[in-house]
Amino acid sequence: MVTVSAPEAKCDPRYGSDAQVRIVLTDASGEDVLNTLAPMSDAGGFTVMVNVPLISSPGLMAVKAEPFGVDWCDDTGTNNRANQGEVELERASCAEPSKPLTITK
Repeated sequence: MVTVSAPEAKCDPRYGSDAQVRIVLTDASGEDVLNTLAPMSDAGGFTVMVNVPLISSPGLMAVKAEPFGVDWCDDTGTNNRANQGEVELERASCAEPSKPLTITK
């Protein structure tokens, strides 16, 4: 079991009451061995316990977690979820978030 978590953002991202986070575990061979959704708060906070599949190759695994169904990186350069003109938004990097996890057998 591995716990994947993130604190709530301080910038009021407004993900919504039904927000979800996608958790993906990619093993050392480059295979996605887990791809699941879990609940996330309106401010982006979550704590999820996942089982690392036994089929995972030993070595360095990537643990990725990102909001599901959210397009922050559209071609117009605007936040497509917030009403325009109401809130001044600061754009952030669209780099894929990933943390390492070492798997041994």
